Amino acid sequence: MNRGGCPSAARDGGGSRCAPSPWGQCGKPLECCPRANRGPHGGGCVRRSPAQEVCRLGPRDTQALLSATQAMELRKCDYHVERPLLNQEQLEELGHWSSKPGTQQWRVWFQCSRARARALLLQYLPVLAWLPRYPVRDWLLGDLLSGLSVAIMQLPQGLAYALLAGLPPVFGLYSSFYPVFIYFLFGTSRHISVGTFAVMSVMVGSVTESLAPDEDFVQDVNSTVNEEARDATRVQLASTLSVLVGLCQVALGLVHFGFVVTYLSEPLVRSYTTAASVQVFVSQLKYVFGLHLSSRSGPLSLIYTVLEVCWELPHSVVGTVVTAVVAGVVLVLLKLLNDKLQRHLPLPIPGELLTLIGATGISYGVGLKDRFKVDVVGNIPAGLVPPVAPNTQLFAKLVGNAFAIAVVGFAIAISLGKIFALRHGYRVDSNQELVALGLSNLTGGFFQCFPVSCSMSRSLVQECTGGNTQVAGAVSSLFILLVIVKLGELFQDLPRAVLAAVIIVNLKGMLKQFSDICSLWKTNRMDLLIWLVTFVATILLDLDLGLAVAVIFSLLLVVVRTQLPYYSVLGQVPDTDIYIDVAEYSEAREVPGVKVFRSSATVYFANAELYSDALKQRCGVDVDHLISQKKKLLRKQQLKLKRLGKEKQLQEQAASSKRTSVSISVNTSQGDIKSNNVEEPKAKQVNTEDGLKDTVVSDQEDAKAPDVFTLKALGLPQPDFHSLILDLSALSFVDTVCLKSLKNIFHDFREIEVEVYMAACHSPVVTQLEAGHFFDASITKQHLFASVHDAVTFAVQHPRSSPINPVLVTKL
Repeated sequence: MNRGGCPSAARDGGGSRCAPSPWGQCGKPLECCPRANRGPHGGGCVRRSPAQEVCRLGPRDTQALLSATQAMELRKCDYHVERPLLNQEQLEELGHWSSKPGTQQWRVWFQCSRARARALLLQYLPVLAWLPRYPVRDWLLGDLLSGLSVAIMQLPQGLAYALLAGLPPVFGLYSSFYPVFIYFLFGTSRHISVGTFAVMSVMVGSVTESLAPDEDFVQDVNSTVNEEARDATRVQLASTLSVLVGLCQVALGLVHFGFVVTYLSEPLVRSYTTAASVQVFVSQLKYVFGLHLSSRSGPLSLIYTVLEVCWELPHSVVGTVVTAVVAGVVLVLLKLLNDKLQRHLPLPIPGELLTLIGATGISYGVGLKDRFKVDVVGNIPAGLVPPVAPNTQLFAKLVGNAFAIAVVGFAIAISLGKIFALRHGYRVDSNQELVALGLSNLTGGFFQCFPVSCSMSRSLVQECTGGNTQVAGAVSSLFILLVIVKLGELFQDLPRAVLAAVIIVNLKGMLKQFSDICSLWKTNRMDLLIWLVTFVATILLDLDLGLAVAVIFSLLLVVVRTQLPYYSVLGQVPDTDIYIDVAEYSEAREVPGVKVFRSSATVYFANAELYSDALKQRCGVDVDHLISQKKKLLRKQQLKLKRLGKEKQLQEQAASSKRTSVSISVNTSQGDIKSNNVEEPKAKQVNTEDGLKDTVVSDQEDAKAPDVFTLKALGLPQPDFHSLILDLSALSFVDTVCLKSLKNIFHDFREIEVEVYMAACHSPVVTQLEAGHFFDASITKQHLFASVHDAVTFAVQHPRSSPINPVLVTKL
């Protein structure tokens, strides 16, 4: 191309401008072009844009022009690749394949150096990595305000969630201090708020109330419950349980078992927390109505508790009900006000703390306990308690519940941690999170805390109020320490009904998860099934058994879904190397003589037989029936040949008995006798050679009978395809059952004169095929191709061979 974009052949003599062309740029002859549309040199039409052409054409012409324009755009995106047809052998040779060297990770674990020691220290104590680089000017003010806001929420929630655990409220304050400070040192999430949580508390409460029920502490004198002894026993149970939970989490973290949370899918976790919120709601009804109910745990305990609440409603304390309702209404109004004014307020209104302070003042001033029989919190000792060793005799009773609580607490913490990490652009180490939570619970167990996790509501407040690191958590724990040491005594007159109202109002977020039913019905019915089974199992069987049933059911559902994958026969998109399902795409066409089959799941012991059955069904040929018919006919032919062979042998024996010839020569001389003795073995040799010749001739005559039988020779119908291609791109691994199933497929289809090829197999799967001795003399790597198109091209170039081909026929 020369200047101006004109080809040199189209320039005029001087070469200064394009010579007039008899054709316009629009592709029409010059005489067909309007003069107004001709180019500046008079050579043809000026090419107009599609939009200009659309303005000048009618609706039908417009549609046709737009289609042509789209086709032109697609042509611009065309690409052309020329390469040889590649099977697995050629691909390995072309790509210089070599086995991947095995890595021995255990050697790295035992390496000892100064750099590795420093890396391990920073890995297991992350505060040493980020605290020296902490930007004080930028982040300190936000962390201080955030920590104060979280502490204001932590105080009432700690008191309330202790009731859920069946413990005195002060132990909720202990659980809001020790674990939070430990997580500040070892945690990797910068935004989650560790401490008391409703789900964890109700799981602890189910353990304490089942192992230390009120009935075990009834005094014989006046039939009242010895609350002091009961609370001491329950505190010992909860603290021992916290130690066990911490040990489980630390052990799982050290062995890098953080992936265990992957078995808890999001629908399962959301359903489980929803069911737990229902359990929490029911457990607080006795405080709302002022009832004294019997402690229940185990399967159907929730149903019995609801029935007992309904039965005891006539004995409700009116003052307690009014206190709970008023506190609940005030909390709801303050939360609504917070939502309205959150953009204009630097800090959210501490509605829960204000409600607790106001309720405590009113209870003290009016005397709710003495005048209206309203239960209050009671004595809150000031100061910290000394550490106490756990009761190791309780380990055997608590280990199962401890593992369930450890997994649930970690699942809630890591799910929230990953959400905040993704939002703010940092990484959360799941194994280190297990270690951090485990150390928090382990240390807290020695100081009479119950197991904790992180709270969604407090974590959102910590993020929204400017929290950037766990310095906010440290600030909140120091505020709680101040309350424990100096201010705890002020809440002795706080009504328990107010704490129940705080718990119920805070369940709003988890109870909203019932809307998952509608959304999952529209998006994924299988996830909806997991949600419903988890919810029903947790409600009916209690929290520990419900979680086990939910996990087992979700794993079984995965197995069932791999047993029922989507099988499809593929066809080629015209003029491409793309093969798609002919049932879904109307333009996809099957290649004549070639069947391409694909499964959407890997083939292993649970679905290998289903894979073979689906393959034979989709091919449109009753392979098993055809093989059985062929074998029957072959047996008949074999018996016929044996019968003919016996008849021929009898005929030959009869003919040989009739043919007798005797030659006698009498010679009396010694020389003639010697000559006869020499010639005698020669005669025997000649007779033997003649017999061999007769045998060979007989065998050749027998060979004239057909010893190779094809389907056509046997009078059986032939399949309408000569090649079968298995698209194995979905295979992620193979086992021995899969290998046997694939070999059987090769054998069965070769019996009906169909050659089988494999395509698109990943390199690790090929390695497993080799390790399983799948490839042999009959199935080589030449039957495995790099892509489906390679296999189809080869199959088209090598159609059904002649009947003598040993691959396609069966010999007797």
